[in-house]
Amino acid sequence: MFTNSPSTSRQILTVTKLNRLARTVLEGEIGLIWLSAEISNFVAAASGHWYFTLKDNKAQVRAAMFKGSNRNVRIRPKEGDKILVRASVGLYEARGDYQLVVEHMESDGEGALKQAFEALKFKLNNEGLFDTANKRALPERINRIGVITSSSGAALHDVLSVLKRRSPQTEI
Repeated sequence: MFTNSPSTSRQILTVTKLNRLARTVLEGEIGLIWLSAEISNFVAAASGHWYFTLKDNKAQVRAAMFKGSNRNVRIRPKEGDKILVRASVGLYEARGDYQLVVEHMESDGEGALKQAFEALKFKLNNEGLFDTANKRALPERINRIGVITSSSGAALHDVLSVLKRRSPQTEI
């Protein structure tokens, strides 16, 4: 349909047509797949639909499981669960975002990311870092704070704007 060679005639698309084309290609070429992943950001909407992120240690993809499909699921998914899903790849045309539409879900144990988090939590607890006896009270007045984050990230901008508004005398 489209080529990379220069041409005197141009096929100009609208965003709507591009997204429709991308949806057709995604849905037609990939079809139904099985995927092993960990659940993150799980939300059960008032409509009965489930929205969540599926991820591994290097990538993630958004997913939806609609009410008609999720009522047959035997587990209640939660953060860090490792699951197997049967899903189709779709594209939500209005936003141009692709996502998985999950038809079937089953447990596949506890995810590696959750296991690593729990192991770290256990290690830090054994070092006494969560022990209330080791905690110090915050001073009544804080004069200086340090922020450890990316110098170009949104988190730094958010912290700086809140401090400027709420505590302009605080040194950063």
